[in-house]
Amino acid sequence: MSDQIARLLSIMARLRDPDDGCEWDVAQTFETIAPYTIEEAYEVADAIERGDMADLRGELGDLLLQVVFHARMAEEAGHFAFNDVAHAISDKMEARHPHIFGDEGGVMDGKRWEDIKAAERAQSGSTSTMDGVARALPALLRAEKLQKRAARDGFDWPDHQGPATKVAEEVQELREADDAHRAEEAGDLLFAAVNLVRSYGIGAEDALKAANAKFERRYRAMEDLAGGGFAQRDLDAQEALWQQVKRQERNV
Repeated sequence: MSDQIARLLSIMARLRDPDDGCEWDVAQTFETIAPYTIEEAYEVADAIERGDMADLRGELGDLLLQVVFHARMAEEAGHFAFNDVAHAISDKMEARHPHIFGDEGGVMDGKRWEDIKAAERAQSGSTSTMDGVARALPALLRAEKLQKRAARDGFDWPDHQGPATKVAEEVQELREADDAHRAEEAGDLLFAAVNLVRSYGIGAEDALKAANAKFERRYRAMEDLAGGGFAQRDLDAQEALWQQVKRQERNV
């Protein structure tokens, strides 16, 4: 174990000391820390997207701290320690790369990877294709993963027309839904839209992220054109600015 890992583990043990540690750190549980863990993972992704390596170094440290925090709480409860976490992931990575660490040879393609993961799920007692798709994933990403799992069993549309028709059907059902069922129908529409996007080989999460960025960029441009009075303009004037921004983008 490196000196710095040992130092970090020692710091966390000190912070969690029930007698003279930090009151905030001592009070935390797996449940209270989990949101911070997710947040730090997103901040790592943000630093990568911005290409900021100095920030990435810091954000990776913040994410590592989350692993150390959870491992320390588990050790205190007698479940496992940080070394067990490192041991488990090392075993998993060697098992998932038999062409590197074993005698099988060959190359790692998508089917081989999925077969290895399926064997892992079966060994852990999995009884359904849907097992192991984390419930805490963003809903859009989880929808895509659930659909991909179903597709591996052959439960999928053979072409684009099926999911396109389903989207149109769900739009109509949302339009006709009463108050008690509107949220359910809205969810069905979003799920169907993910399926349609997936049929074109496009990642729904990435596509929506790009659309969000485009909308934000255009909105900020409209605000600049309006000179600070965008919100005070009526909808027709705002729409005119929107079209102006789109024309400017096409002319760049």
